[in-house]
Amino acid sequence: MSASRDGPSSDEDEPDSSPTSSELRADAAATDGGEREEGTGPLALVRRFRRSDNEVVVFVREMLSSAGIVLAIGLLLFAISGVWPPMVAIESGSMEPQMQKGDLVFIMDEGRLVPDAAQSGTGVVTYKTGQDSGYKSFNNYGDVIIYKPDGKNYQTPIIHRARFWVEEGENWYDEADKQYIDADNCQQLTNCPAPNAGFITKGDANGFYDQAAWSGGALSDPVKPSWIRGTAEVRIPWLGWVRLQFSGAAYVAPSSLPTASLSTTPLVAPGVSSPGVASPSMASPV
Repeated sequence: MSASRDGPSSDEDEPDSSPTSSELRADAAATDGGEREEGTGPLALVRRFRRSDNEVVVFVREMLSSAGIVLAIGLLLFAISGVWPPMVAIESGSMEPQMQKGDLVFIMDEGRLVPDAAQSGTGVVTYKTGQDSGYKSFNNYGDVIIYKPDGKNYQTPIIHRARFWVEEGENWYDEADKQYIDADNCQQLTNCPAPNAGFITKGDANGFYDQAAWSGGALSDPVKPSWIRGTAEVRIPWLGWVRLQFSGAAYVAPSSLPTASLSTTPLVAPGVSSPGVASPSMASPV
């Protein structure tokens, strides 16, 4: 009897390392699924868009990213201010030196964070009340407000300081600072008696109240609370020029602009004011 016949064969000693049919199917499924995930479907397209080095794709990707950042900042500012748009560009010089043409101004709903000194039923502090309480905004007493002249939506808003409050039918001649009116009594003063309750306003650089007659006529009746878009809170120099470039206001000489016009970015009337000439400060919404 030979040893080769009695002993185990070499093939029986080695374990079978070949994959089973179930393992082959699993590997095939994994490979096929990986290719489908990488090559097709919404998620695969998004991954390819994010990783692509194609110049056009990179440009579009950067534009979308920038737009997303701007939108996020805008929504954050809206959440804080309660006003849309929350920024306006200054178009003229009637609020100088506190605000310059080309400034960007952040505005807030006047009903938020209402000061104790605010006029009853509003969130606005007037110049006169500010003197008594010590409340200041933009280096002077009282709030700077953005309002629609006579409540007209189609007119560019004006950004001026609230000087004092009048009641409907009130004779406000005695309360007015005589250097800002050209009248000897209420009968000679435009909007006196007051046709409605509201704020008497004025640009810091202007020589007349907005509600008093000047060379171009009164800019508005006393400003009703419902005409107010908000109060000016923060000024950012120069950034508003971008908006003015698009609106065309950056190329118009102040003297050639209509005295009561404003760009679509709410603020006030254009023009550098001189004593005795009321020039509204205009704001264009950004």
